[in-house]
Amino acid sequence: MKKLFLHPLFFLGLAIRLAIIIYTQSASETIWYLPFLDITSEHISLNPWAEFLDNGGIEAAFPYGYVMWLTFLPLTFLCKITGLDLHYGYQFTLLISDVGLLSVIRLITPSIRTSLLLGTYWLSPIILLATYYLGMNDLIPVLLLTSALYYTKKLRLLEAGVLCGAAVSAKLSMVLTVPFFLIYLFRNNTMRKFLLKYLVGIAGTLLLFGVSFVMSEAAVSMLLNNPEMNKPYQFIMQIGENGVIYILPMAYLLMLYIAWRVKRLNFQLFNILLGLVFLSVVLLTSAASGWFIWIVPLMVFYQAISDKKAIVLVAAFSILYTLINLHFENFIPARIIRTPLLHTALAAIGIVLALRIWREAMSQNDYFRLSRKPFAIGIAGDSGAGKNTFASALEGIFGTHSVVHVSGDDYHLWDRQNPMWKFMTHLNPLANNLESFSNDVLRLFKGQHIFARYYDHHSGKISLPRRINSNDFIIASGLHALYIPILRNCYTIKIYLDIDEDLRKYLKIKRDVTERGHTIESVLASLAKREADAQKFIRPQSEQADLIFKLQATHPRILEENGEIEPLRLKLFVTSRGGLNEISLARVLIGICGLHVDINVNNNKNETMLCIEGDATAEDIAVAARLIMPRIIDFIDVEPKWQSGTLGLMQLITLSHIDQILNRHLL
Repeated sequence: MKKLFLHPLFFLGLAIRLAIIIYTQSASETIWYLPFLDITSEHISLNPWAEFLDNGGIEAAFPYGYVMWLTFLPLTFLCKITGLDLHYGYQFTLLISDVGLLSVIRLITPSIRTSLLLGTYWLSPIILLATYYLGMNDLIPVLLLTSALYYTKKLRLLEAGVLCGAAVSAKLSMVLTVPFFLIYLFRNNTMRKFLLKYLVGIAGTLLLFGVSFVMSEAAVSMLLNNPEMNKPYQFIMQIGENGVIYILPMAYLLMLYIAWRVKRLNFQLFNILLGLVFLSVVLLTSAASGWFIWIVPLMVFYQAISDKKAIVLVAAFSILYTLINLHFENFIPARIIRTPLLHTALAAIGIVLALRIWREAMSQNDYFRLSRKPFAIGIAGDSGAGKNTFASALEGIFGTHSVVHVSGDDYHLWDRQNPMWKFMTHLNPLANNLESFSNDVLRLFKGQHIFARYYDHHSGKISLPRRINSNDFIIASGLHALYIPILRNCYTIKIYLDIDEDLRKYLKIKRDVTERGHTIESVLASLAKREADAQKFIRPQSEQADLIFKLQATHPRILEENGEIEPLRLKLFVTSRGGLNEISLARVLIGICGLHVDINVNNNKNETMLCIEGDATAEDIAVAARLIMPRIIDFIDVEPKWQSGTLGLMQLITLSHIDQILNRHLL
């Protein structure tokens, strides 16, 4: 932030602002705002609008709420005390808000180049002209709303709600954004738990500042008689003799529908949608000059993620805005420049910008594309390989509120007491209802609900069907999760869990004896009985996997020792087919987690193999995730449950693989 305010462009912009403040005073200030502030600061009242009208003020002077009035009061008082012209109090209030908005935009987009931020915002002709030359005060509600966006990004939704309410109090038009905040928080499973805090914040602020405003007949009269109130209804489509369609309200409702349909809005999409709402208002109305300030943060955010063409288009848009609002037709012959033609060009460039923003910032956004269908993960492996444990670990990072887990165990044809198990093992596809398993996963993938049974490993019984709704992430785990081609085609990522045979025997005995109540003899007999089916039906599925995890004890002889081994030290082998950024991954595993990593690349098979040894803490794995795949953070829970050890490494590597899949889709 320090570099921002020491940059030469900052001082250039500040000098321009001070020059305009010193040498100009707008008609809007002289006629409307300063008289209102003068009278209402002289006679402080809970109903400043009535006080102003009672003292001969004009009704169109100040159609704003308490927050706007209270923002200007401190410097208005200071000017009165010191004898300065109220113009300076008004303009320096806007200058402080201007610096504040610059700072908040920097906080929201810390990666933007300082020169680009200063050039696109601080030297923006729209900001300079509308705020300082024309005296418009829209910077204040835009600052409040942008601050609400920042606190939303930081997951401080109570503060975000308060600031949203303050923005609406400052200028009623900001209420357009509130439904989008509600959709963002409600439709995003990860963010839904913050909805109540936001509602408390905005409701409390609106009650504090809004009730008295609504109860004031003078305030409501100023608001309703403001000419700007009718502008959203000026652009109409006539249908027949009596039918009329209001274009802007229709466009607004369509954008609300789009936001609702997106479902999994991330912060970037949410931010862009709000900007597009304001851009549509500007393009579909005879917008007041101050309204263009609403879209400046959007233009900054867009230029930060786009190319030079975006900068050229925004510059052309800003120049046209300047030509229109400086009224060049007063001293340039009409045959050379016509204001309607300028308005047409401005609208055309605005539409092009809206289309580019939609295409570049939304259609190419990973979150937007994946909001159209669930993200499906298939996990296969032999009995005792840890499929359900790994599925639970993935649930921990994506959030149980966003995950539906379909376990292949629930699709065994018979319960444990059925005599058919004497002739057939669970590994045989004929012993499982794989058709129902496939149909259920596919239905969930299409966003539909299913009715599925639950297999209780303790009792060996199968429950009655229960309803399961689709979700953002579908995890299908089981002995045959990669067995059926139609399922393999729907998975976003296919994972196979392999395990050293001695280690698998050790872990299966530990699980089935201590957790499921089996005897050691029955477990060993089951392992022997299943070996043929494992080789025939289960292990070949590894050839279909994008990612293979194989666990092995660091020293196999320790498994032969008696007693519990705590902690069990494991070595992780990873085989990836075309989706692992092994260099960056190895770098953080070595540098951050302190692990030993060997890399082997087989270009003929397009495989990358890693061998990882050592212990990693959950904290180190979380740091590694943020370093190597910052974009993927949008897909996980706000408070992900990272595991330590090999399970945590498997979480990290799976996310890294998903990140590479997303990168490939963008090519």
